[in-house]
Amino acid sequence: MSNLLNLIWNEQIKLYAKKATWVMFAALLIVAIGGGIITKFFGTESDFKEYGDDWQAELQAENAQLTAEMEEEEFAGFMNEMTIAENIYHIENDIKPQPYDGWEYVLENSFLTSVISLFTIIVAAGIISSEFKWGTIKLLLIRPISRTKILLSKYLSVLIFAFTLLVFLLASSWLVGAVLFGLNGLNPMVVQDLMPGYVQNDVIGEIVKSYGFSLVTLVMMATFAFMISAIFRSSGMAIGLAIFLMMAGNAIVAFLSQYAWSKYILFANTNLAQYTNGMEPVIPGMSMTFSIIVLLVYFVIFIAASWAAFTKRDVAGN
Repeated sequence: MSNLLNLIWNEQIKLYAKKATWVMFAALLIVAIGGGIITKFFGTESDFKEYGDDWQAELQAENAQLTAEMEEEEFAGFMNEMTIAENIYHIENDIKPQPYDGWEYVLENSFLTSVISLFTIIVAAGIISSEFKWGTIKLLLIRPISRTKILLSKYLSVLIFAFTLLVFLLASSWLVGAVLFGLNGLNPMVVQDLMPGYVQNDVIGEIVKSYGFSLVTLVMMATFAFMISAIFRSSGMAIGLAIFLMMAGNAIVAFLSQYAWSKYILFANTNLAQYTNGMEPVIPGMSMTFSIIVLLVYFVIFIAASWAAFTKRDVAGN
């Protein structure tokens, strides 16, 4: 175990010695700050509106104004209808609307996990192939440590890096949101439009759920890139193929959804959020349990292929 921990520590040192790693953290911070500034100064006035004690009457007056706008302006219909429906939900359930705050900003930034997936793919794709490229693989393998431990240390280092980026995104988004928008409490309730209707949930629970589901895609794509790097020793191929599949995955599933076997495609199963909040799965007949089993099968295949390629290959000629 001590050997494995030392290997992981060495991988982390090598990773953070690269300027590109710090550029990734800086990029996330810049996006978090930039997004907050844009939301603060270009967001809709209704998001930051604070209601008084007679908030029900204020919402009713607001609905009357929005209805009048829809009668006068044809293009005001869709957005106004959504706002009216949300206001009605607040009134009927006696929930006073809260202004936009830092917690909601953190929740909205869950889409940035796709950027973390991109960065993790880049790291996973190069962590093995770079050893072959620079010839350092021989120095690594002459040590009295099994290849399996070396491979495991590299894979765990990738996951640790991904988790660190995720924590950094959460922390920076929360700090930026707290400074720019303030906080409505330690764990305020938020009203969300989940298509079947509006519901009220605690914001921390929604943040955990949103970021947690995003981790599934992150881990699977990082593992795939890691496998390609181990098999072909090419970071370019691993990065290109993994990013292409991550971007085009949903389109591929939609194109092939007419076939029953399409439910076994990896990308039909990575979005576990499709089974929550009354949503229907991409392909009829799928379930949360089914998707988890499919993902585990893919995961085992990716890891087994990586292990076979790395442990069995002769590196004498490298």
